[in-house]
Amino acid sequence: MTAPEVFAPARLGPVELRNRVIKAATFEGRTPRGLVTDELIDFHLRPARGGVGMTTVAYCAVSPEGRTDRHQIWMRAEAVAGLRRLTDAVHAEGAAVSAQIGHAGPVANPASNRLPALGPSRRPTPLGLRMIRAASGDDLRRIIRAHAEAARTARDAGFDAVEIHLGHNYLVSSFLSARLNRRTDEFGGALANRARLARDVARAVRDAVGGQLAIIAKLNMDDGVPGGFWLDESIQVARWLEADGSVDALELTAGSSLLNPMYLFTGDAPVREFAAQFPPPARLAIQLAGGRFLRSYPYQEAYLLDRARQFRAALKLPLILLGGITRKETMDTAMAEGFAFVALARALLREPGLLQRIQADPRARSLCVHCNKCMPTIYTGTRCVLVPPGT
Repeated sequence: MTAPEVFAPARLGPVELRNRVIKAATFEGRTPRGLVTDELIDFHLRPARGGVGMTTVAYCAVSPEGRTDRHQIWMRAEAVAGLRRLTDAVHAEGAAVSAQIGHAGPVANPASNRLPALGPSRRPTPLGLRMIRAASGDDLRRIIRAHAEAARTARDAGFDAVEIHLGHNYLVSSFLSARLNRRTDEFGGALANRARLARDVARAVRDAVGGQLAIIAKLNMDDGVPGGFWLDESIQVARWLEADGSVDALELTAGSSLLNPMYLFTGDAPVREFAAQFPPPARLAIQLAGGRFLRSYPYQEAYLLDRARQFRAALKLPLILLGGITRKETMDTAMAEGFAFVALARALLREPGLLQRIQADPRARSLCVHCNKCMPTIYTGTRCVLVPPGT
């Protein structure tokens, strides 16, 4: 069977995309009041004009305490007008647009949000020097409903898809982790219990907007921490999601924003640049100890592919390959191996028009050098530091 062409139109659930390339969710740092700004719209117009099939708005929290900090969008009626401006602008460029929805859980900054951070179990958080509170059953039922309502808000704002965040040790991902989830109720212990929240959230979203929006789940293949969520468990959770019929595709990711963020990014660890974003006492602490948290992993092209192949072999569900995709040859490999879509982040941050250059010359490759100095810019507006401002 001939592999599909990555630049040909493709269907994702009920949505027709102009090609199989997705701009992956990258926190934009352009919502200082928790609402859409012109700067956020421009951030997504760039890859849309550059030819992606779909761009992903990140991060749209389902509730106020579900933000990583108080400057993020949370999905509510007040946000719809701005989100509609964004979706209309992206659609005018011929691209589709997805909203990444989720709850930050233990990754939330309770001091910034002025609300408790929630997790499966009580534990200290390095953010705001406070404790993560164990979510009650009532909390979880409220959060499940909030995901459904956020999906309806995305529909009303003109989005084509929602991406449910089940990765990076955000709330749902933290429940999947035996290291973080020490509960003894129906949401803890055996994998079937730890996966209950993920399945309930996905089913609630399907019930709310199924058939109206494409539904993607961003799922950790592994957390990259000892005792955390690992491939064998993740494949089983993916099988359950497939059997439930709750999602149209899985985007496969890895790493823990709480415990090991560089495991997802690989490449240089920008410790000094992160330290520079903080006042002197915290700056010194990050300079001295940041290397233990921001560990360095060698970068290689398509660095998640070996793990993702195991999911492709176990599932029929459409899969989105993420992680170090910078050239047409890699995209073609993904198509030949049965992946339905590819997702790019840093490569498009460096060069929003990369796809146009590749289409003109299939031998072209991204200008991104994987220095990861874009990561600390989330505090001032996410950007590639190698691109002069205003270009």
